[in-house]
Amino acid sequence: MKLILSMFVAAVLLSDVEAGRSLVFPEETADSLVELTPAKPLSLDAFTLCLRFATELKGKREVILFAYRTQNFDELNVCRETDGRLSLYLSGPGALFEVPELGPLANHVCLTWDSLTGQTTMYVNGWSSASQIFQKGHRVQPGGRVILGQDPDNFLGAFQAEQSFVGEIFGVNMWDRVLPSHTIQQLSTGQSFPDANVLDWATLTLILTGSVVEFQRSSPDLNPIPQTPH
Repeated sequence: MKLILSMFVAAVLLSDVEAGRSLVFPEETADSLVELTPAKPLSLDAFTLCLRFATELKGKREVILFAYRTQNFDELNVCRETDGRLSLYLSGPGALFEVPELGPLANHVCLTWDSLTGQTTMYVNGWSSASQIFQKGHRVQPGGRVILGQDPDNFLGAFQAEQSFVGEIFGVNMWDRVLPSHTIQQLSTGQSFPDANVLDWATLTLILTGSVVEFQRSSPDLNPIPQTPH
């Protein structure tokens, strides 16, 4: 019974990954990135951020998964650290989470954070970490830029190739509230949920720079959407 259930979940995950838009970052560079246009400013005292991606990068190398940079701070960054832990940075030192090794198949990672309590939880493929208390009373500030593929050390520059993302990103969604755990578990298996009100992967405007390629995944074929790099 457990085997049948596991096969069913895997089939649902595969179906979800095969459908919809995706971004391929084919090589390690210091100049390839994608800028996302949020539906509303990132002025947040709580959020849920979910990413679906696959990467074959291995070894002791930091990998940026999501970056939101204002003029003076890495306002909201998510990374895979050199030791394999996943991290969240909010304008200062990070919260780090021990997670199973993220392999080359699609991974679904969600982070929830609430300023009122400081409760911060990492979810990997529907499984939650032990919560941490992090940046209680903090607020994510507006006026920055959201990018994938690079870790900016200033407003939108000073990139380092050895921190860049290489692989495929299948989805980025963000809400201005903490979603319940059962909803995040449903999202990890490809079930639908009301549109994300900060970043909605289905409707996001994407600005591609460098060697990044956008595809439209439709089972069973992978058909490229022509894009002009900026």
